[in-house]
Amino acid sequence: MTSNNADALIALGANIPSPAGTPAQTLKAALAVLAGAGIEIAGVSPFYETEAWPNPDDPPFMNAVAAIRTRLQPVALMALLHKVETDFGRTRSVSNAARALDLDILDYAGQVSDGPVVLPHPRLAERRFVLEPLKHVAPHWRHPVSGRDINVLLKALP
Repeated sequence: MTSNNADALIALGANIPSPAGTPAQTLKAALAVLAGAGIEIAGVSPFYETEAWPNPDDPPFMNAVAAIRTRLQPVALMALLHKVETDFGRTRSVSNAARALDLDILDYAGQVSDGPVVLPHPRLAERRFVLEPLKHVAPHWRHPVSGRDINVLLKALP
């Protein structure tokens, strides 16, 4: 990694089809679009199928985490992620609604920020569907605020 690049972790999720196909096909296509936009994909977790939350009657989610390298700062990276979501058919309506694609910055080079992009992601430590794939791509990751490692965070979940 050069001094101009930052390591970041992004979460990917989908639970309804997009123009790219099934949720799994959507995640793969979104990674390809990000790579085409100059994001270096350093690693990707296996895809995890998880129950929809908060409404388990919604279709199950396909979730993954990617480790990336980018020259984009957090605000520009988030803008790119939102553009990719929109390009894949994401419409923002009700919170936690079914979606064709969801992309979130989980961690950006260990930065802690209250905005305009909140870092680390404010709810990542509460979400097994994020922590399990995160452990796969960053097994020694520690939460930038609490200092707790990924295994401690996973054990703390119900």
